[in-house]
Amino acid sequence: MGMCPLCNGFEILQLACPNCGNGLEDSGRLMDYYDDYSPYMPIDQMKLEDGYPTDERLGQCPHLCKCQNCGYDEIKFVNE
Repeated sequence: MGMCPLCNGFEILQLACPNCGNGLEDSGRLMDYYDDYSPYMPIDQMKLEDGYPTDERLGQCPHLCKCQNCGYDEIKFVNE
């Protein structure tokens, strides 16, 4: 299991919204939004069930990134 630099505060997301140019906000790990218990489940187990077949094998952490200005959102795969 790797360590995600965003989850652990080593890095800050710096992406521009492709619609309006404002900064995208890191809203955390995508799997934390699945249900009430998702944030408490083992990360590697959740990666096997998150619908992205390669994130666990490639050591990537899917983060939900949102634009607070226009509502755009996207998934950013962060290398652990």
